[in-house]
Amino acid sequence: MTHLRERHVTMIALGGVIGAGLFVGTGAGIALAGPAVLISFGLAGILALLVMRMLGEMAAEYPSGGAFSVHAEKALGPWAGFTVGWTYWAAVGVVLAVEATGAAKIAAGWVPSVPQWAWVLLFMAVLTVVNLGNVRSFGEFEFWFAGLKVAAIVVFLGLGVLAIAGLLPGTESPGTQNLQDFLPNGWGGVLAAFMATVFAFGGLEVITIAAADAEDPRHAIKKALRTAMTRLLVFYLGSMVVVVTLLPWNDSDVGASPYVAVLNRLGIPAAGQIMNVVIFVALLSAINATLYGAARMLSSLAERQEAPKALLARTNGVPRNAVLASTAFGFFSVLLNYLWPDTVFLLLLNAVGSALLVVWGFVAVSQIKLRRTIQNPTVPMWGYPYLSYAALAVIVGIIGLMLADEQARGQILSTGVLVAAVAATAVSRSAWRRRSLRDRT
Repeated sequence: MTHLRERHVTMIALGGVIGAGLFVGTGAGIALAGPAVLISFGLAGILALLVMRMLGEMAAEYPSGGAFSVHAEKALGPWAGFTVGWTYWAAVGVVLAVEATGAAKIAAGWVPSVPQWAWVLLFMAVLTVVNLGNVRSFGEFEFWFAGLKVAAIVVFLGLGVLAIAGLLPGTESPGTQNLQDFLPNGWGGVLAAFMATVFAFGGLEVITIAAADAEDPRHAIKKALRTAMTRLLVFYLGSMVVVVTLLPWNDSDVGASPYVAVLNRLGIPAAGQIMNVVIFVALLSAINATLYGAARMLSSLAERQEAPKALLARTNGVPRNAVLASTAFGFFSVLLNYLWPDTVFLLLLNAVGSALLVVWGFVAVSQIKLRRTIQNPTVPMWGYPYLSYAALAVIVGIIGLMLADEQARGQILSTGVLVAAVAATAVSRSAWRRRSLRDRT
């Protein structure tokens, strides 16, 4: 059986997190908090680091393609593993459709003669074939995909630093002028931006799923956590420093697409099209990593008899039936894009946007409980148990704030309905199994 190399695991982690949310979605955070979005991103980054560390601690001790679902089962019982596993799988299945739709919108802009639904079909077909190949081939494909995104951010940061220092020809440094109104909307704006930006770190969970396919899962997790966490903070915070320093926070172009606005400010020709290419690659990479994670989660559920046995079938180490099942909603979205090409993106995004918080909440609770049974962990959680409880409190706090916010309430309630339905199914299955066992004895 082929395995992922350590460089593959690290790039898969970066590829899962660096998506369109960084290149486009950050504009919403800037509009809410102004330059103080740096505080919002810093707080969101700290929470993401804590969650990654908790994931790493458990995955190093119990490496599995089911990752946090397996950990939840060990910590809280089969109902928890079933609930978080199926919730994650359902959510990322919809995310696949969202990402494919986003990439199709860009491609349709380049080639208007090809309808949006046809692009979705093409992307889903190609990336399904990639995921059906052996694990090493998938890892190599994603390594270069994610590498292009990383290279684009590094070039952006380099140009931004030169411009801020006044060393870029034809560009005058604004100094600290755009930072003087640092808190234009007060601390309430910082909090609102924090709620918006925390979702930009979604996808980091795939690092522990991918590590299970490495030759040495413990070492791969340890190295990937160290490198991925540092790079993500530099990329996200560094990018925001460049944007809010070079441009006024209330510039309408910043709200629409901060990266394009900066490139225009630097006089880069065809800045909009350059960023469209980068975002396009980012979306395809995210689809690839998301499909990989969804298939491994579904296969793990089948291994624990929490999904149909047919999903266990493997070829060259690849759970082919789980891959095909995980593409189902992505292919169904071809029809949705045919019927409602202008509205399907937002409808899908609102349906699963806050499932990330549910997964992170289960991660925190599982780590708090499992740590009591782990002696000398390979990747120990910092400041346990205080930082673990602090992370859990913040996650619960975000859910509470979303419930209180009129615009975010629908999203969190739709996720709540999904989780409640899955949890009810888990409890019913457990009760049925206990009755069957009693009847046999």
